Amino acid sequence: MSESLTLPAGPVGGWPELQPGWVWLCGAGPGDPGLLTLHAVNGLRQADVVIYDALVQEDVLSWAPEAEHIYAGKRGGKPSAKQRDISLRLVELAQEGKRVLRLKGGDPFVFGRGGEEAQTLIQHGVPVRIIPGISAGIGGLAYAGIPVTHRDVNQSVTFVTGHDQSGNTPGSLNWKAIAEGAQVLVIYMGMKHVAQISGALLDAGRPADEPVAVVSQATTPDQKVLETTLGRMVEDIAGSGMEPPAILCIGRSVLMRQVLDWQGLAAGEAPRNLDPLGRGRPAEVS
Repeated sequence: MSESLTLPAGPVGGWPELQPGWVWLCGAGPGDPGLLTLHAVNGLRQADVVIYDALVQEDVLSWAPEAEHIYAGKRGGKPSAKQRDISLRLVELAQEGKRVLRLKGGDPFVFGRGGEEAQTLIQHGVPVRIIPGISAGIGGLAYAGIPVTHRDVNQSVTFVTGHDQSGNTPGSLNWKAIAEGAQVLVIYMGMKHVAQISGALLDAGRPADEPVAVVSQATTPDQKVLETTLGRMVEDIAGSGMEPPAILCIGRSVLMRQVLDWQGLAAGEAPRNLDPLGRGRPAEVS
């Protein structure tokens, strides 16, 4: 990746300055470095230290060539830094007068522990700036050709984490209520507990033939997409060899991939179905 990217003139008053002793909590997006925001690039250019997590692409760090790069990834089932240690390390670096960029995959406030880290910093008197990022549950699905909202499918979308602080399926979730109320359901970090999740949704009345998509390594060159159904999801995932990180999408919006697989179209593939929702009329007719 080129390190010569030039930021445009920027907003009135110029780009924000990352001051010594500050921490910017920044979303790096779902994977593709091109999905970083300009504020993120601006922060990378100024940082003395970049603390990055496991979902941040290494190419992104080339935009901070003079900074110290500290890995602080947390991956389920693998040796990981403790959250308390990460948060207090941010405090320590800021108190040393460093300009700190905390770079997190996706959006730091969407199942990213950004709220915990920001609260710790503020409790210790460290000033912060929050830089949102594109969440994988939206951007990752868009790269797979799946819109999380569509007027003919849903007027709401429900985002759920597949595990809680203990690493287990969240016991506080009312899966019956979710099954009954979620027109489209997007599940982060759900691969480890996919059998429990699918079982809970089926037991709560979701149809076994409901469309499901699994998107792993979203927006990266290694992206894989599996289209299946709720009833076959566990078996098909096991047979696919797909591994985390992955996003699960459950609902009829998954059918839109049959016409909106834009990466497949760019590679010369024909649309599988121009009217996957069976509207029987052109898309521009409301």
